[in-house]
Amino acid sequence: MALLLFMAYVPTQSEPKWGFFGHKHIGRLAVFTLPTEMIGFYKQNIEWITEHSPDPDRRRYALKVEAPRHYIDLDHWGEPPFPELTRDWLTDAMRHTDLSILTDGGDTISLVKSSEIDWTAPKVRVGRYMVNQKRYAAFFRKNLLNRTNYVCDSLYSLRQNADFPCGRLLVEDHLFADGLNPYYTEHLIKKLTWAFKAGDVSRILHISADLGHYIADGHVPLHTTANYNGQLTGQIGIHGFWESRIPELFADQEYDYFVGKADYVLDKRKWIWDYVLKSHSYVDDVLFIEKKLRQTYPADEQMCFEQHNAIMLKTQCEDFAKTYQDAMDGMVERRFRKAIHSVGSAWYTAWVDAGRPDLNLLNADAVLAEKDTLQKYYQGGKIFGRSHSD
Repeated sequence: MALLLFMAYVPTQSEPKWGFFGHKHIGRLAVFTLPTEMIGFYKQNIEWITEHSPDPDRRRYALKVEAPRHYIDLDHWGEPPFPELTRDWLTDAMRHTDLSILTDGGDTISLVKSSEIDWTAPKVRVGRYMVNQKRYAAFFRKNLLNRTNYVCDSLYSLRQNADFPCGRLLVEDHLFADGLNPYYTEHLIKKLTWAFKAGDVSRILHISADLGHYIADGHVPLHTTANYNGQLTGQIGIHGFWESRIPELFADQEYDYFVGKADYVLDKRKWIWDYVLKSHSYVDDVLFIEKKLRQTYPADEQMCFEQHNAIMLKTQCEDFAKTYQDAMDGMVERRFRKAIHSVGSAWYTAWVDAGRPDLNLLNADAVLAEKDTLQKYYQGGKIFGRSHSD
């Protein structure tokens, strides 16, 4: 029977890569970092937050734009501290987006080649016109940032009486493909602040869960590299090994969950990029230690079969996982603990910035009873964008 179960096994969306286990734990434990004025509301809704902390992973089965929010391939941007990235979402998107037009006659004409522009100059060249850089930034924010349908007529806001022979506007975003995690995290902290100010319970809970997820992802080294699953170094599977298998085996038994009280973050952007850059600093160790261990550890003791819900899974053996965890000198636990504290700090910071509203006046009953529509897409099994098992 076991053989038949194994032969029928194929990887499915039921194998999340921190994994659902990690995200649920991080979201849940972050509640206990909050001050007295917040903890009552969050404890009242702790089960909802716990269950919905993995929602962004489920959303990857529903939205094509979701995947880049979970990572940033910093190694595509040179060497630390990555001066090509200003850390401002609008500025970096503008500076790494090419713009061209497709004429009615079928010709493609380049308007903006971002890599060839001197972004320190007050003007940028758009086709044959010189345009004030501030005007171009305003045009970009209004017409190109976060858009999927680009209208040629928008070009005429750059220059009156311009003769752009435009049939179709073509936009090539180089930033999007390499990931947006720190940018989107900063954006969500602002959105959570607005939700607190408005007393919007639904948005407070949804954004809190989502924000916790993206912050947790930013604490995973392999979410900061193009070699996210060891596919470039012959180490496929290391992503799930590091962020799912190890915490699932050892977090509840060995990790110290006392991380202290949440802190107020004054400079959100610097704080986010600091922990993302710290994660990236661990990438070489994550990969090197695992590769060296596979070369020295008995090959027949590295992978084992375990039965989960009547399905036989092939996964890293517990002793092998323990050896890898110890060889990294507690790195996974440190990032896990740091993620918990960071999530609580982000929630607390948004609440303080909103003016410390009285959360005891909010009623979450309607939110807790709402239908979970994401589950329908998640069960469909088709993920958009990058998969950690690739």
